[in-house]
Amino acid sequence: MTAPHLPTFYDYVRRAPFGGRLTESQVAGMERILAAWAEYGDADDRKLAYVLATAFHETGGRMQPVREGFAKTDAGARRVVASRRYGREVDGQVYYGRGDVQLTWAGNYERLGNALDLPLLDDPDLALDPVHSGRILVEGMMRGLYTPTHGLPRYFGADADPEGARRIVNGRDKAKLIAGYWRNFLDSLEAARSVAADQSSRPVAPAPAVIPTDGANLKTDPVAIGGVLAGVGGLAGAASMIEPILRGVQSPWGVAALAVVLLAAWLVVSGRVKLKREGGV
Repeated sequence: MTAPHLPTFYDYVRRAPFGGRLTESQVAGMERILAAWAEYGDADDRKLAYVLATAFHETGGRMQPVREGFAKTDAGARRVVASRRYGREVDGQVYYGRGDVQLTWAGNYERLGNALDLPLLDDPDLALDPVHSGRILVEGMMRGLYTPTHGLPRYFGADADPEGARRIVNGRDKAKLIAGYWRNFLDSLEAARSVAADQSSRPVAPAPAVIPTDGANLKTDPVAIGGVLAGVGGLAGAASMIEPILRGVQSPWGVAALAVVLLAAWLVVSGRVKLKREGGV
């Protein structure tokens, strides 16, 4: 499948859903998610678009792993979830939302950790690592690891159900809003692949004739003159045919004169220049 033309992709997503502006951090985050998709996803842009839409929503448009409530520290995040059931401390850890997708509850950290061979239960902050977070996002959604049996293939088969796909992560919460982001990302991916396919289908222009640029003297160097004539005429083997004749001429001015004569003769023979005849019909 043709890789998307990234400048086109970013031009489109800049307008929607990002509202006209993209930061370097947002671009880096999307490139990281695209890399994770290339490794753990498939060729279905509908699914990729929903992964990007989910990350956009869950990170508040940052496209980088975040703590719940966008807290800067563990202590800050604990305060955000203090009144919630999953905000209770378990063996010194609090399993609040972390990452590109807000992974919560100790059981979910354990299930994802076992599936991906990551010690998430013992070290939940691994979900904030950009590389691990991208994999958790993509594999978790592809394989239905957040909500068993609810994975991307279930909602993007013969038909697409971007609203229903919210069940992969979090029931029906903001399902319609995220479906709108999905459409933005899908339009951007389709436009980017269209541009890439168009560019790959264009014929490659022939290499230009090589004209001496390394200080060769066109007045005295027969090989250089032959190369110029071959470049002008575009005839295969022209230089090799002309070179022996030029080498037989000793005078530099004779070489130049012969070159002019040969060039003039070729122009006439090729029909590029027509001689005007006097008289006749």
